[in-house]
Amino acid sequence: MKVITLYQEEKHLIEQAIENNRQAQHQLYTKFSPRMLSVCRQYIKDIHHAEDIMITGFMKVFSNLKKFEHKGSFEGWIKRIMIHECIDYLRVKKNNFNHQDIEDIVLTESEEVYENEDFSIDDIQLLIDNLPDGYRMVFNLYVIEGYKHQEIAEVLKISEGTSKSQLAHARKMLQTQIYQLKERIHGTK
Repeated sequence: MKVITLYQEEKHLIEQAIENNRQAQHQLYTKFSPRMLSVCRQYIKDIHHAEDIMITGFMKVFSNLKKFEHKGSFEGWIKRIMIHECIDYLRVKKNNFNHQDIEDIVLTESEEVYENEDFSIDDIQLLIDNLPDGYRMVFNLYVIEGYKHQEIAEVLKISEGTSKSQLAHARKMLQTQIYQLKERIHGTK
């Protein structure tokens, strides 16, 4: 019964926000902004830029609320808008992601499992932040958001092979960074 009540309350807020009710818009922003800032922060290193992109994303959310059809979750709909805003920002910022086709590289798939390591969330985020923009974008879309390579290729306007290549490079760089972090933590370096 409570789930229905919460859904109805959210639906009512959305309807009010469509009517430009500022209080309803503020409530939606307050409810979803912390999670959406986290989404933007996954793609954008600088917290201030991530916040700016989130705010721009919410402007798009509010101007396109009429298009939300109440199919699927509202949060998921907002999240897609935020991801696209991040991609657009990085596309404009870099204008070209330094992509390399998978056919051009030889990879070793020796992924070690680092069990029982106590890496903080900040450590992991820092490792992801150290990836080049293209690698980080594909890594986040594939690993965190669950996109398939074909979907990533469409969103980023790259080939499917390039998406696979970027992911492989990202994983390899992360493995190296994790190894170096382990050495620092255990004092072997």
